[in-house]
Amino acid sequence: MVERVGVVGAGTMGAGIAQLGCLGGFEVVLHDPDPAALASGADRLRAALDKGADKGLWTSDAAAGAAEALETAEFEGLAGCDLVIEAAPEDLALKRRLFSDLAHTCGPDAILATNTSSIPVSEIAAEVERPERVLGMHFFNPPPLMKLVEIVAGERTSEGTLDETTEVARSMGREPVRAADSPGFIVNRCNRPYALEALRMLGEGVAGHAEIDRAMRVEGGYRMGPFELMDLIGIDVNLGVAKSFYGQREIARWEPHPIQERMVADGRLGRKAGRGFYDYKNGRKAADAEEAADEPLERAVFERIVSCLANEASFAVEEGVAEPDDIDTAMRLGLNHPRGPFEWRSELGAGRMVATLDTLAENAASKREAERYRVADSLREP
Repeated sequence: MVERVGVVGAGTMGAGIAQLGCLGGFEVVLHDPDPAALASGADRLRAALDKGADKGLWTSDAAAGAAEALETAEFEGLAGCDLVIEAAPEDLALKRRLFSDLAHTCGPDAILATNTSSIPVSEIAAEVERPERVLGMHFFNPPPLMKLVEIVAGERTSEGTLDETTEVARSMGREPVRAADSPGFIVNRCNRPYALEALRMLGEGVAGHAEIDRAMRVEGGYRMGPFELMDLIGIDVNLGVAKSFYGQREIARWEPHPIQERMVADGRLGRKAGRGFYDYKNGRKAADAEEAADEPLERAVFERIVSCLANEASFAVEEGVAEPDDIDTAMRLGLNHPRGPFEWRSELGAGRMVATLDTLAENAASKREAERYRVADSLREP
């Protein structure tokens, strides 16, 4: 039974995870190799607890109790923790060293969880004795506001480790979903088409970026269109993720688009640079010129993107990455999608989606382009 939780890394992610642990009734040990970062993270955590009490999210007594549950410590202070969650930079060599040290310090029975969003859990666990106690526990940023946690099983993670960590996530007030150790887990993989298919339509001249964004907001109920979202994340960051995916498995559906390459080369990185697909002033998007809505076009854009989303999710299920219900939950909670891909499938109908994808494949200029729209067997099934 987990009673004492360690968190390695006191940045925004680590401090947020520690806050959830304190509020979830655990004793929490927060560590960071940088003493200034550790002190700053602990201060932010305590301030967040007080702010939450002021807003009525929890009582003053609950905030005080959570603050008392927090301990800051040197690395050796993690000894005795039943579960340690690392929130360190995305560097495989760093994480391997860290997990080797944690295994030695915390003992053979401690569960070791990585918050990685992109590195295979099995590679992080490769040099850890008893890798069955290593898993992924992928929180979304910022953890106190994002309900989703992906519980990721490495090649040798035990069922008991998964079950115990799932209960910890629930105690923290999060919604855990199970995922296999594959590129991007659930959310980052299944959302690939949201940006990539929008870029392809822009490159083909099907519609402008503002039209595509409007289509997804109006027809689909998405809070942000794909180009607005890319600008927010950073065009360079989005491109880096796309390259990482494609580098792991050179699947035609995952191939990065040259539009982003050109934008990065031109310094058009999105909001942080003042210009991306849109122009920004003081972080705010400049007003767009009003244009008459083209409803048939918007519907076609929407159906093309959600058909690709459902297709990617279907491939993920076929590969054993996750179950359909967990994928729908993950996409709604992790990305604020109005519906998950299988919910869109039920609403639009699989036959309509298959017809959309088949038409795109038939009209493709090359076999490579046609392969992007190859339909997953399970989506084609009646």
